[in-house]
Amino acid sequence: MLTSSITDQTSIFALNGTTSLIGLALYVVAVVALWKVFTKAGYAGWLAIIPIVNVVFLTKIAGFSGWLALLYLIPIVNIVFHVIVAVRVGRAFGHGIVFSLFLLWIFAFIGFLIIGFSDDRYRPERIG
Repeated sequence: MLTSSITDQTSIFALNGTTSLIGLALYVVAVVALWKVFTKAGYAGWLAIIPIVNVVFLTKIAGFSGWLALLYLIPIVNIVFHVIVAVRVGRAFGHGIVFSLFLLWIFAFIGFLIIGFSDDRYRPERIG
C-alpha cells in the first residue's frame, strides 16, 4: 500500500520512532535484569549486553552446555527448549514451575527482574 500524502508518511515515521524507543527501553530492562542474574550466577554481568552471548550464558546457568544454545535456531524446538531452560533457571534460584513458566517464560522481563533484585541465591545443585 502506497501512502498518498505527506501526513500519512509522517505518521508512519512517527510510529516507527515510537516503536523503536519502546523496543530500546525493553532491551535496556532486559539487559539490567540479566546483568543481575548473571552476576548472581557467577558470570560477568556485561555478557548480558551482547544479544547471542546472553542466550548462551543463560543456557549455561540452566546447567546445559553453551553449545545447546544452538537449539534456539530450530523452529518449535526453540520453544520447548526455552521452556526447559526457564524451568531449570527458576529451579536453580529456588523457584517452582509455576513461577518459571509464567515469569521466566511468558513475562521474562518481570521474572528476571525479580530474580536479579531479590535475595535469591544461585545453587546449581538444585537443577539436578
